[in-house]
Amino acid sequence: MKTIRVVAAVIRDGEKIFATMRGYGDFRGLWEFPGGKIEPGETPQEALKIREELASEIAVGELIDTVEFDYPTFHLSMDCFWCQLIRGNLELLEAAEARWLTKETLKSVDWLPADLALVDKIEKALALLPS
Repeated sequence: MKTIRVVAAVIRDGEKIFATMRGYGDFRGLWEFPGGKIEPGETPQEALKIREELASEIAVGELIDTVEFDYPTFHLSMDCFWCQLIRGNLELLEAAEARWLTKETLKSVDWLPADLALVDKIEKALALLPS
């Protein structure tokens, strides 16, 4: 089975997490964290330049997890990092919709299957934040 290596930016602003809805492809209408494919010779952190998707600049922080997930036609290996917006307005250039979610609303959207385990980890991390 073909393996696709991608990165995901879990952009956090205090207790809020930024999520986007796919506007194209087989998974159109499902929610994910912005990111993209890791190109040959590129580090995961370099691949997280989300200018093409959101016309913004982010600071890449700590690795949250590497999600391994088997879709019917490929294996996904996704490095997921905490990130922070440092420049731009998170303009949607590819996604159909976006939302800032809280620990209470994190599961209110229909996530891509590979993102579900990550959502659980984020929910636990947000629960540990002081109120």
